Amino acid sequence: MSRSSSTYKDGYNRALDMITEGDVPRELPTEVTLAEEWTVSRTTVRSILNSLQDAGIIAWSGRTKTVLRRPRKIEYFPADETESVADKLPSVFMEHIFAGELTPGTTLRETELAKTFGVSSTAVREFLIRFSRFGLIEKMPNRHWVLHGFTREFAEELFAVREMFERTAFTAFLTAGPDAHQSAIALRGEHEAILANITQHYVLFPRLDEKFHRVWIDAFGNRFIRDFFDLISLIFHYHYRWNKQDELERNHRAVLQHLAMIDALEAGDKDAAETSMNVHLSHARETLLASARWD
Repeated sequence: MSRSSSTYKDGYNRALDMITEGDVPRELPTEVTLAEEWTVSRTTVRSILNSLQDAGIIAWSGRTKTVLRRPRKIEYFPADETESVADKLPSVFMEHIFAGELTPGTTLRETELAKTFGVSSTAVREFLIRFSRFGLIEKMPNRHWVLHGFTREFAEELFAVREMFERTAFTAFLTAGPDAHQSAIALRGEHEAILANITQHYVLFPRLDEKFHRVWIDAFGNRFIRDFFDLISLIFHYHYRWNKQDELERNHRAVLQHLAMIDALEAGDKDAAETSMNVHLSHARETLLASARWD
């Protein structure tokens, strides 16, 4: 398997985790066992072992695989490189619509999308079927799909559900305790990096916003809320009719609101964290209703 593939990179990171957790020196198990542990094929296992040997992490000779040292953090592949194209499909789809400035009534064909995204037609079809439940696209009798408009009424209904779900998840997150809050606090550096050069890096905020909110959504563990949040993220951050005119100002305000929430979590002030969350949700609603161009 290619060393540039997401499957290889994810397997390599799993290998580093396994090596980090054990003693040095020690012997690694058989390739069959490693394939099961790393959730990859034996061919990929051999590619990973070759890379580990090239990096001086192991010595590999025949069936003997000796760990020589623990890996360094810098030797891991970034998380976004270990995500498969199929996993990225929702964001890739919305970015495709936005970049192409596709308007309501545009025809979408599964085979063309599959070729564009480098995934199977089955993966595209499954995603479109799931996405169609919210009425933004529709399957036509002749097997192609049509992109529909995004109405103000739809946006208001959507946000009402978002508020209900997010408040529920965030309240549970607050009561989970300081240890649970660390995953949100750990994102301070990424926020400060955007803030330090906001005039150029404001375009990076949508992905960070999704990542930040996903902390308490995923922690809540409700499959229906998580499924809804995936669609919310697509619509809020990649909507094809988004007005970009005041995007810098909107994202600047949102970064500061996130940091206020992080400050409150770090100080252990649940009331301040909840207040900051309410301010942020109110701003998000204003942003959605003010930034889209309605039919």
